[in-house]
Amino acid sequence: MLEIQQAEAQLSELDLLASMFPGESEFIVNDQLALAELKDCVEKSTMEGRSSKVYFTINMNLHISEEAMAMFSLACILPFKYPAVLPEITVRSVVLSRSQQTQLNTDLTTYLQKNCLGDVCILNATDWVREHASGYVSRDTAPSLAPGSTVQPIDLILTRLWIYSHHIYNKCKRKDILEWAKELSLFGFSMPGKPGVVCVEGPQSACEEFWSRLRKLNWKRILIRHREDIPFDGTNDEMERQRKFSVFEEKVFSVNGARGNHMDFGQLYQFLNAKGCGDVFQMLFGVEGQ
Repeated sequence: MLEIQQAEAQLSELDLLASMFPGESEFIVNDQLALAELKDCVEKSTMEGRSSKVYFTINMNLHISEEAMAMFSLACILPFKYPAVLPEITVRSVVLSRSQQTQLNTDLTTYLQKNCLGDVCILNATDWVREHASGYVSRDTAPSLAPGSTVQPIDLILTRLWIYSHHIYNKCKRKDILEWAKELSLFGFSMPGKPGVVCVEGPQSACEEFWSRLRKLNWKRILIRHREDIPFDGTNDEMERQRKFSVFEEKVFSVNGARGNHMDFGQLYQFLNAKGCGDVFQMLFGVEGQ
């Protein structure tokens, strides 16, 4: 299968998934830029200009017993050569222990390798999880729920948004970013200049409120380059363990450029690396960090 045929297969599958999971929170494209690049490549019949893998999340409410349901999230990344190679799929749920989650993901990968290599397979993966997920949930870790109730995921997900802007100069915007992060109890950083970067992490609902406010301001260009949704058990200790940042702050690195408005990307990469986020640099800027 040629590269352009692989891209066409990916786009067709994404269209199918959008129709199969029509709910607002059922099918979430985490990297809109990567999707736009994929569409552009298929439209122009060339793979030039494609720098990011398509990353999306499928959320499914599944029965874990006769009385209870729980949310299972499939975080999916499509390699450029997919479906010639397998997709990267990670299944998470707050009702799974770490060992149960690891075993489920190992078994899913084994199933896909044996049955789906060479073909689009995200729907196969969702069907397998729907059929087998309850078998990985032990009675010890399953929540005690009233009959007919559901494990609600919204406040049991730590979200991390990586936001890219053409530039951030305006002092009022910079003040808003800092104040909104404080108001919503979010962590992360804002890097003003050209380009501008904002990272916020915290409860999913708070991050989405922050993005809703931010995008309504007047921007030349602003978008979410990368999104991470990480289920956790709802305790402060677990939230702190999953966080990459301990405060929200504005980071100003050594500036350069004719107008003194370009931040030192080397220092930014070192900062991200120190926080365990070095891999995000390429997602933000399309080049390897140094």
